[in-house]
Amino acid sequence: MTTVERLKDKRDEKARPHLRQYAPVWLLREDVLAEDESIQFHVLFQHNLHGWVNRRYRYDGFNNTLYHKGQTALAEDDALPYMMETPYIEAGVDDIPNAYGG
Repeated sequence: MTTVERLKDKRDEKARPHLRQYAPVWLLREDVLAEDESIQFHVLFQHNLHGWVNRRYRYDGFNNTLYHKGQTALAEDDALPYMMETPYIEAGVDDIPNAYGG
Protein backbone atom coordinates (compact mmCIF):
# COMPACT_ATOMS: atom_id res chain seq x y z
CA MET A 1 0.00 0.00 0.00
CA THR A 2 1.40 3.39 -0.99
CA THR A 3 1.65 6.42 1.26
CA VAL A 4 -1.18 8.11 -0.67
CA GLU A 5 -3.45 5.06 -0.25
CA ARG A 6 -2.72 4.97 3.50
CA LEU A 7 -3.48 8.68 3.77
CA LYS A 8 -6.79 8.22 1.94
CA ASP A 9 -7.70 5.29 4.21
CA LYS A 10 -6.97 7.40 7.29
CA ARG A 11 -9.05 10.23 5.82
CA ASP A 12 -11.95 7.84 5.19
CA GLU A 13 -11.81 6.53 8.76
CA LYS A 14 -12.17 10.10 10.04
CA ALA A 15 -14.50 11.59 7.42
CA ARG A 16 -17.03 8.81 6.80
CA PRO A 17 -18.53 8.74 10.34
CA HIS A 18 -19.00 12.53 10.21
CA LEU A 19 -20.39 12.63 6.67
CA ARG A 20 -22.71 9.63 7.12
CA GLN A 21 -25.37 11.95 8.62
CA TYR A 22 -25.62 13.69 5.22
CA ALA A 23 -25.79 10.53 3.07
CA PRO A 24 -25.88 10.13 0.20
CA VAL A 25 -22.60 12.03 -0.23
CA TRP A 26 -20.60 12.35 -3.44
CA LEU A 27 -16.85 12.97 -3.50
CA LEU A 28 -16.33 15.69 -6.11
CA ARG A 29 -12.62 16.34 -5.94
CA GLU A 30 -9.60 15.50 -3.83
CA ASP A 31 -6.13 17.03 -3.84
CA VAL A 32 -3.45 15.01 -2.07
CA LEU A 33 -0.75 17.19 -0.54
CA ALA A 34 1.79 14.47 0.21
CA GLU A 35 4.45 16.88 1.47
CA ASP A 36 1.98 18.13 4.12
CA GLU A 37 0.55 14.64 4.72
CA SER A 38 -2.93 16.03 4.04
CA ILE A 39 -5.84 15.83 1.62
CA GLN A 40 -8.15 18.63 0.64
CA PHE A 41 -11.45 17.37 -0.75
CA HIS A 42 -14.91 18.51 -1.78
CA VAL A 43 -18.16 16.63 -1.17
CA LEU A 44 -21.69 17.17 -2.40
CA PHE A 45 -24.85 16.44 -0.41
CA GLN A 46 -28.30 17.82 0.29
CA HIS A 47 -28.38 19.62 3.64
CA ASN A 48 -31.78 19.89 5.30
CA LEU A 49 -31.38 23.65 5.92
CA HIS A 50 -29.12 24.83 3.09
CA GLY A 51 -30.18 22.61 0.18
CA TRP A 52 -27.48 21.21 -2.10
CA VAL A 53 -24.01 22.16 -0.91
CA ASN A 54 -20.45 21.67 -2.10
CA ARG A 55 -18.50 21.43 1.17
CA ARG A 56 -14.71 21.57 1.40
CA TYR A 57 -12.68 19.68 4.01
CA ARG A 58 -9.02 19.26 4.77
CA TYR A 59 -7.78 16.09 6.41
CA ASP A 60 -4.50 16.49 8.31
CA GLY A 61 -2.93 13.03 8.43
CA PHE A 62 -0.15 14.00 10.82
CA ASN A 63 -2.64 15.13 13.50
CA ASN A 64 -5.48 12.84 12.32
CA THR A 65 -7.82 15.84 12.23
CA LEU A 66 -10.64 16.79 9.86
CA TYR A 67 -11.17 20.50 9.20
CA HIS A 68 -14.31 22.03 7.68
CA LYS A 69 -13.12 24.70 5.23
CA GLY A 70 -16.42 26.19 4.04
CA GLN A 71 -19.24 25.44 1.66
CA THR A 72 -21.08 26.88 -1.30
CA ALA A 73 -24.69 26.39 -2.27
CA LEU A 74 -25.47 24.55 -5.49
CA ALA A 75 -28.62 24.60 -7.58
CA GLU A 76 -30.26 21.19 -7.93
CA ASP A 77 -29.75 21.33 -11.70
CA ASP A 78 -26.00 21.79 -11.14
CA ALA A 79 -25.92 18.87 -8.66
CA LEU A 80 -27.81 16.49 -10.97
CA PRO A 81 -24.82 15.33 -13.10
CA TYR A 82 -22.94 14.32 -9.94
CA MET A 83 -25.96 12.40 -8.63
CA MET A 84 -25.70 10.07 -11.61
CA GLU A 85 -22.37 8.79 -10.24
CA THR A 86 -21.87 6.28 -7.43
CA PRO A 87 -21.86 8.07 -4.05
CA TYR A 88 -18.83 8.17 -1.79
CA ILE A 89 -21.24 7.31 1.07
CA GLU A 90 -24.50 5.52 0.29
CA ALA A 91 -27.69 6.38 2.17
CA GLY A 92 -28.58 3.60 4.59
CA VAL A 93 -31.71 5.31 5.87
CA ASP A 94 -33.68 8.33 4.74
CA ASP A 95 -32.80 10.43 7.78
CA ILE A 96 -30.89 10.06 11.02
CA PRO A 97 -32.52 11.44 14.21
CA ASN A 98 -30.70 14.50 15.53
CA ALA A 99 -28.55 14.70 12.40
CA TYR A 100 -27.21 17.89 10.86
CA GLY A 101 -25.44 18.98 14.02
CA GLY A 102 -22.52 20.49 12.18
